[in-house]
Amino acid sequence: MTESRDVFARVGRWLGDESGDRTRPIILAVVLILAAIGLVQVASASFVESVANGLNPYDLPLKQGMWTVGGVLIMFGLARLPARHIRKLAWPLLVAAIVSLGLVFTPLGMTVNGNRNWLSFGGLTVQPSEFAKLALIVWAAAVLSRKQTLLREWKHAVIPVVLPAGALIVGLVALGRDLGTAMIIMMILAAAMFYGGVRMKVFGVAGAFGTVGVLVLAATSGNRVDRISSWLGMGSADDAQGVGYQALNGQYALASGGWFGVGLGQSRQKWNWIPEAHNDFIFTILGEELGLAGTLLILGLFTVLAIAVFKVIARTQDTFARIVSSSVITWIIGQAIVNIAMVSGLLPVIGVPLPFISYGGSAMVSSLAGIGMILAVTRTEPVAVRGPRPKKRTLVAL
Repeated sequence: MTESRDVFARVGRWLGDESGDRTRPIILAVVLILAAIGLVQVASASFVESVANGLNPYDLPLKQGMWTVGGVLIMFGLARLPARHIRKLAWPLLVAAIVSLGLVFTPLGMTVNGNRNWLSFGGLTVQPSEFAKLALIVWAAAVLSRKQTLLREWKHAVIPVVLPAGALIVGLVALGRDLGTAMIIMMILAAAMFYGGVRMKVFGVAGAFGTVGVLVLAATSGNRVDRISSWLGMGSADDAQGVGYQALNGQYALASGGWFGVGLGQSRQKWNWIPEAHNDFIFTILGEELGLAGTLLILGLFTVLAIAVFKVIARTQDTFARIVSSSVITWIIGQAIVNIAMVSGLLPVIGVPLPFISYGGSAMVSSLAGIGMILAVTRTEPVAVRGPRPKKRTLVAL
């Protein structure tokens, strides 16, 4: 018991926190466990399709491993930064996010599965919308923390966070036909405003506009309408071989896992029954191979992560730190809930990856960087303890 406490204390000191808080090392441990599970599942889920396509079966796991190591190093580096340095990154991150999202529509842009949300240069592919999530959080936190006394007026609550910055980022992502990511960014924007202290009536108006926007984007895409119809059970008789093919086989995978699964690497649905099983539908492969026990383990880890982060936030007095930390954990947990609900049939398929688990270098690095920022801005600085002031000596005349 004493050894474990010493380990937590050493990790806490390494993170730059001298308060003796053992919650922050728990955050770090849970994230590393989730990332390790993700690496194993990516290797298992991608093996068959890689062999079938004549590719190196270890290519995707090695790439994911490289991005994970890079993301962990970035997380550690950010975790040791003072919060004031994170605040200074607000404007540079926002400008970089908007420029990179705009470059998607130039010859550098790349279309994947119908969505134009990638940049390709020098053999490297990057999804700028993943990094735009974190950039928007830091910038919105910097603005809202400075405008605390003005947020009772709706115009200060909406401008410039929602209009033009938030709307511009959401619009660029939606223009690339990535509705799932656009919805996650809208959720992040709402979280930042909520934790920043914006009045609730602003959310009613903003929510109405956001809902109308999502419905318009869904209605103007034939593929999205088909997916929603399939989810509602209004598809054609052969829907199992059409739009609903991926979702239906994902549910078959979850159902066939039983209590403890068919065994790691033994999934049958990954044999080209679930297209790109290592991406958005990786949770179904995990459920088939590790069973209900494996899925509950993932849910438990995300729950522990959320509780640990909010415990740290509860001890944070700084408004900027509170907004950043709360928004990042809302993004990660909210996206995990959406992904799991999507693959289990509770939501239509909208293409959202499972944080730390799904294949994707941009998503992995941005999520780990978000955790690094949580650890940075919630750091408790040591308080200098002053000893008793020495007594003045008086000279006695002889």
